Amino acid sequence: MFKMIFLIGLVVVSSAQAAEPLTDARSIVTNANLATYYAGADLRTETRMLITDAQGRTQRRQFTILRQDVVDGGEQNMLVVFSQPSDVRGTVYLVNKQPGEDDNRWLYLPGLDLVKRISVGDKRTSFVGAHSFYEDVSGRWVEADQHELIETTDSYYVLKHTPLDSDAVEFVSYTTWIDRTTFLPMKTEYLNAAGTVYRLVEALGVEQIQEYPTITHFRVSNLETGGNTEIRMRWAEYDQQLPDDLFSERSLRKPPMDWLKPARRIKQ
Repeated sequence: MFKMIFLIGLVVVSSAQAAEPLTDARSIVTNANLATYYAGADLRTETRMLITDAQGRTQRRQFTILRQDVVDGGEQNMLVVFSQPSDVRGTVYLVNKQPGEDDNRWLYLPGLDLVKRISVGDKRTSFVGAHSFYEDVSGRWVEADQHELIETTDSYYVLKHTPLDSDAVEFVSYTTWIDRTTFLPMKTEYLNAAGTVYRLVEALGVEQIQEYPTITHFRVSNLETGGNTEIRMRWAEYDQQLPDDLFSERSLRKPPMDWLKPARRIKQ
């Protein structure tokens, strides 16, 4: 769904631009992709995740994300380091995002001292037991779908997205409500083959961090089986000049601790 999650950023538009709605679906989606996944040159943020199953049982996760843009809208690096709870502490997820090609993704499991390569087919599977997917964390390629603008309201662009390779995903289509001013996706509904909304992603909080409007709280719900995952940013900071060597396989076993310390706190 998101540029964390998952999800994060802004294409700056003037009030005049915001007043005159766009009519080209591809332009809207491109702006939304930049706003959600490419704000600033880089980002570091600590995030808390609350996973609730259909029986109301909960699990908590806490992790720090380091993100570096190589090319705006294109190649990108991401390192996710888990700190809580104890059974996932030290788990590290590394992504070298390559739009148009298969991303390189690795997962380090400290209990086994094992680096696992995540296959292409796993990108739409659960991310560490949450209702969000691996693809939600690093983002979906704009060219993977056909985009159609179906409505423009005072506040939102409403778009329908249909996958070009239907065998690669579990949904038939999805619909997004994109804020006309910030281009942040405020709601996404996924439809199954029966035409029923089975998965819902909702932005519950947006804050201005530095000059970037940022989704700081969102929820992913499974409407078929019940349960949801809420994700909240605890602190965030953009444009930190993160060095390239943070995003190497070496950081899987030896995370860059100096870059994982708290920075700018989020209002809760």
